[in-house]
Amino acid sequence: MRKRDILTPIGITLGFIMIMLAIMSKGGTSGATLFLDVSSIFIVIGGLVASMLINFKMEEIKLTRKIISEAFHKNDQRLPELIALFIRLSERARREGILALENELEDVDEPFIKKGVLLAVDGMEPEVISDIMNAEITATEDRHYKGRNLIEKAGEYAPAWGMIGTLVGLVLMLNNLQDPASLGPSMAVALLTTLYGTVLANLVFVPMANKLESKTEEEVFIKQVIIEGVMGVQSGQNPRILEEKLSAFLSSEIKNQQTSVEDEGFVGERVNEA
Repeated sequence: MRKRDILTPIGITLGFIMIMLAIMSKGGTSGATLFLDVSSIFIVIGGLVASMLINFKMEEIKLTRKIISEAFHKNDQRLPELIALFIRLSERARREGILALENELEDVDEPFIKKGVLLAVDGMEPEVISDIMNAEITATEDRHYKGRNLIEKAGEYAPAWGMIGTLVGLVLMLNNLQDPASLGPSMAVALLTTLYGTVLANLVFVPMANKLESKTEEEVFIKQVIIEGVMGVQSGQNPRILEEKLSAFLSSEIKNQQTSVEDEGFVGERVNEA
């Protein structure tokens, strides 16, 4: 299940707010206007778009909006619930046969789980099932890398175009040395492009690319757990053994939480008996 990840917009908004507060604390509202320059924006944004058009195919660039939206969403796939699902599937497979699992999948939303269990229901060999599912993981990693690479390149090009804008401004400034009074303001405008490019890179593109990479790693990890679960169900593994096997993927924090819940339940039962 996909949910909105509020940390990404909060982080970006907070970063811009902190920059604006720092600017206004020195120069007030009038100081903020000094950091707005249309020509600098054109150089950074226009140059960035031009570089992306050269570096990527149009089919890839059209996916930019979809790729960026992924950084604002997260998959709410919890390991304890996933493990509980495979234990239930294993119990039913041992009780009624693996063909009975086809009806069990009606309430499962994850396509990767459905695919693996249906391959097992079709009677495919474990090696074949593992190869097919691992091939899908590899394809997912490759697809995510191509999308993430677009954002990473934007993070590389933005500061570079900021520096280009600064160099252009310096050339124009040095060409007007006969007016010393204009050197300070001209230098300030020249540096704005570097500021714009650096902020875009380090507040938007690079953190967003890192978040996408983390999401890919998390998704691959979940799919590896799913493969282990499917293999256990397909081989008719004892549900308790399968639970112990899949629980190895849980973090120590989650294990401790589960232990605390079980202990509370045990204490509650003892109190009721008393």
